[in-house]
Amino acid sequence: MKNRLIYSYSVLSIVLVIMLTFACKKDDPDPDNTVKPATPYKFEVPQGFPTILNIPEDNPLTVEGIKLGRYLFYDGRLSGRDEPDSLMSCATCHLQSQAFEIGENHPKFTDGHPFGLTGIKTPHYPLPLFNLIWNNEGYLWNGMIYKGNTHLGYPAYGVPAEEPYNMTNIESLVWMGIIAPHEMHGSIQMTVDMIRSIEMYPALFEAAFGSKEITYDRISKALAQFIRTIVSADSKFDKMRRGELSYTQSERNGLILFTTEEGADCFHCHGAPGNPLMTTNLFYNNAKDVVFNDPRDRYAVTKDARDHGAYKATTLRNIELTGPYMHDGRFKTLDDVIDFYSEGLIYSEYAHPLMHKVFPPYGNGAGLNPQQKADLKAFLLSLTDQTLLTNPDYSNPFN
Repeated sequence: MKNRLIYSYSVLSIVLVIMLTFACKKDDPDPDNTVKPATPYKFEVPQGFPTILNIPEDNPLTVEGIKLGRYLFYDGRLSGRDEPDSLMSCATCHLQSQAFEIGENHPKFTDGHPFGLTGIKTPHYPLPLFNLIWNNEGYLWNGMIYKGNTHLGYPAYGVPAEEPYNMTNIESLVWMGIIAPHEMHGSIQMTVDMIRSIEMYPALFEAAFGSKEITYDRISKALAQFIRTIVSADSKFDKMRRGELSYTQSERNGLILFTTEEGADCFHCHGAPGNPLMTTNLFYNNAKDVVFNDPRDRYAVTKDARDHGAYKATTLRNIELTGPYMHDGRFKTLDDVIDFYSEGLIYSEYAHPLMHKVFPPYGNGAGLNPQQKADLKAFLLSLTDQTLLTNPDYSNPFN
């Protein structure tokens, strides 16, 4: 009888151990399937640059998110198509070799103007995609993408008026580029379905966001993360500010012209040397027209009469690479731009007050002589950042 009881207790003990073991395995996550949280990315602010960054709380920078965004940035299938003649990505028109601008010799130019997959011309010239992490004033030439914009979606093009289809930040530019007839001319669903069908992406999305689910929201966030890391801060101008190089006399003269009202008077809108971004990211009517009928100027956003004919003062970094110039590309060369500000200004009641040289006693510009023009150009050329153009962190990962 005693032996039977011992045997019964032994069997019961084994059963209990087995049950507890399986219960623990069921409740405890499998270490092999545990998703590691994405690695926070430490953004290094270059010396002398602003410390206020435009990073939304719901899209912090992560190593894995940036990696995914870089692949998406260069993947032509972002258009929602995989036919060779229908591929288009952000990198199609924002080339690293052109400071993430399109460049005037790009194959997607017709009659000197860029166009998308349909051949429809873009309403304005593309803007470069670097140093956008410091832009808190609004994106695009008229600043229609800005914090606080309450507009949602674009129902006429199949984008519902709901989140995440807002118009507030870099993330917003993604859905706009996908559906715009003058860009990818696709649909959100086409793009999401296409990215879902590509074998490499589920693992990348899981690493970046914790699961293999692929959504538009995650696509836009990853792309925005990558774009925010594209930084231009290593031109000769930067090296001069850091004490690593010295300017030539011509470059130094050009800097003086740039930063004085008596000279070329550029600094009010573009900032220097205290503002290394080379832009205020604000909007000005720069006295180049007297008729204002562009439905996409700053007035279209603010409805303030003072903003007729006003556009963003673009960064002058890498300016030698980002022509043609102005919102409509009217100036083909940097010399054309310098000539315009020297003697081509046109007065209108909407000219911005900071355009001093269009008002008496000047009238048509700064009136620079040939040597001053050469000096000013020498300074502007010192803003070219070769590191940006060759940095492997920004290059095509498919190569």
